[in-house]
Amino acid sequence: MSEKKKSLKITDAEWEVMRVAWTTKETTSKEVTAALNEKTEWKSTTVKTLLSRLVDKGMLGTKRTGNKFIYFPLVEERSSIEILSQELLTKVCSKKVGKVLESIITDSLLSVDDITRLETLLKEKQKTAVKEVPCNCIPGQCQCHLVS
Repeated sequence: MSEKKKSLKITDAEWEVMRVAWTTKETTSKEVTAALNEKTEWKSTTVKTLLSRLVDKGMLGTKRTGNKFIYFPLVEERSSIEILSQELLTKVCSKKVGKVLESIITDSLLSVDDITRLETLLKEKQKTAVKEVPCNCIPGQCQCHLVS
């Protein structure tokens, strides 16, 4: 699969469609509509529009089989999640990244295995941790630059 290393410029609705494509590996507009019907109640024309946009954005590929189009992901789910995570963290002051992660963990349902992996990751991360994270904002974006 070819990978896009730039930002994900897709909407929440397009993300829902991508989740179906990643799960099925190949899909049709009818299958996407059926998969998302309970959650979204989108009409088939809406799904076809979203699929077309994702093809235009290079997220999905398409091939024709008879009278229907088959859609398949051109980007991997894991790398897309990593890009999405990076996009989220670039939107906050680097000094607040820990608070963002704390909030995500607090608000998420996690398995015992998830927690064990996080504990292991944090122990490794602690070996290279800095005493204080430097602010990455320009003056006026946060309160780090204000003199008390």
